[in-house]
Amino acid sequence: MTAEWYVLVEEDTRETKRADGVELRLHRWKLAATQHIAGDQEQAAAAAEDAALNYMPGVLARHARPGDEPARHAFLTQDGAWLVLLRQRHRECHIRVTTARLMHTQEEKEAPPKSFKEKLRSALDGPQPPEPAGRPWKPGSET
Repeated sequence: MTAEWYVLVEEDTRETKRADGVELRLHRWKLAATQHIAGDQEQAAAAAEDAALNYMPGVLARHARPGDEPARHAFLTQDGAWLVLLRQRHRECHIRVTTARLMHTQEEKEAPPKSFKEKLRSALDGPQPPEPAGRPWKPGSET
């Protein structure tokens, strides 16, 4: 496989929920963007730096006016990832920008549809215990 480099941008998405009169702020990292880089690792690192210094997360972009620029603090970690803190009009969010080499791809495969006979049999017999979708993964096992 040839080395295909990507820049990955993750956003710290936030959701506020209320439960039993308490406001909960739920955070999770979400892969927000992937960009293929037609080049080597150094070009991917340069593109990641550009993304860290210019990418506008959706939570801020929704409320931005033309010409707005958020406050931005971009940190380069020892492993080469960028962690960026952005603030604009009482809103704050984080993004993480990393470079990655594509190592594996696999297309989706769907199981063939059940025949009429199989559908009828399962309706008469009742639900079957669920079968695992594939073999369970174990370290060192071959695929």
